[in-house]
Amino acid sequence: MAQNQKDYLIHPQVIAMSLLIAGVTFLFLAFSGSYIYTRVQADIPPIKLPTLFYINTLVLLASSHTITRCKRAYREDDTKQYQLMLAASLALSLIFLVAQIFAWIQLFTSGILVNQSNTASFVYLISAVHFAHVIAGIPFLGLFLFTAYKRMKEPVSVLVYFSDPEKSRKLRLLTIYWHFLDALWIYLVIFFAVNYYVFS
Repeated sequence: MAQNQKDYLIHPQVIAMSLLIAGVTFLFLAFSGSYIYTRVQADIPPIKLPTLFYINTLVLLASSHTITRCKRAYREDDTKQYQLMLAASLALSLIFLVAQIFAWIQLFTSGILVNQSNTASFVYLISAVHFAHVIAGIPFLGLFLFTAYKRMKEPVSVLVYFSDPEKSRKLRLLTIYWHFLDALWIYLVIFFAVNYYVFS
């Protein structure tokens, strides 16, 4: 017999998300330490980030705000707001991805090539790994949006949707993941900015 979710002290999905966040955090801390070590050992000047990196921070903060409002709308059974905030979160995430491609183009056109130096390579690598984690979250966000519009058409289906504990848990985990990606990006931008403006 399948184990009922009420029997779990901590749901496996929560454990999996915690392990994912811990693993990604240690990965980026390792990247940060390697960047500093490489730059100091080889006496290479730090990289100045293009303006789009900072603009992208605002885009991600906006997506963090909309996903929070999405979760609030779910708790309040506000169908239209829930659907709207899901769509806004997805749109902002896609804007971030497109803008980040242009940010790499800015780096490239300013003469900072991926094989120019180890520090330049780290900037591309670290931002690309974060980029990949955003892409990994897009299908889940898209699935939530698709399901919301498909299943929330009648009062009964809306009631069933909003009272589904599994849906609530998955939305909470998605929200945590999105906030984590936003916080991680802010850390990376501050990290590179401090390296450039303080130690250059």
